[in-house]
Amino acid sequence: MQHKVTGKQPNSKMCVVCGLKNPFGLHAHFYELDNGELLAIFHPKDEHQGYPGRMHGGMLTAILDETIGRAIMMKYDEPTWGVTMEFDIKFKKPVPTDAEIRVVGRITEDEGRIFLGSGEILLPDGRVAVEGSGKYMKLPLDKIADFDENEQEWRVVVSSAGDPDVVEL
Repeated sequence: MQHKVTGKQPNSKMCVVCGLKNPFGLHAHFYELDNGELLAIFHPKDEHQGYPGRMHGGMLTAILDETIGRAIMMKYDEPTWGVTMEFDIKFKKPVPTDAEIRVVGRITEDEGRIFLGSGEILLPDGRVAVEGSGKYMKLPLDKIADFDENEQEWRVVVSSAGDPDVVEL
């Protein structure tokens, strides 16, 4: 099914998932979709493997957790951050290190300071490789970390591959 990209979320400098200057990071880009879901797109590297040619489960958990946790940013005009409280994951198929990978996250419940979300990691052919769900607490950034947006280069950056206007999921 096709979805229109309605926005793009910022990247940072050194985050292992979205940090564009982290030499070992996933360098993921995050796109807000017209159906209320968040899409992450990244290209794994050999440094992200567990077994040869297959992504490490910890890296897969990190990108899925980040995508679900970031989905809350779409719901509020003021910056809203999610901190993981619980996370469950089910690995269904191996994820290759030699192809573009897509991750979808969504909010399933949003009550007070707590929200729940779920998501999937999709193989290039659209099959679900990993499923996850989590419980998150909404906190202001100054309660999470000492974060200077300028120092951390927190901004929307155009992907080197170009940013899509429409995606197929």
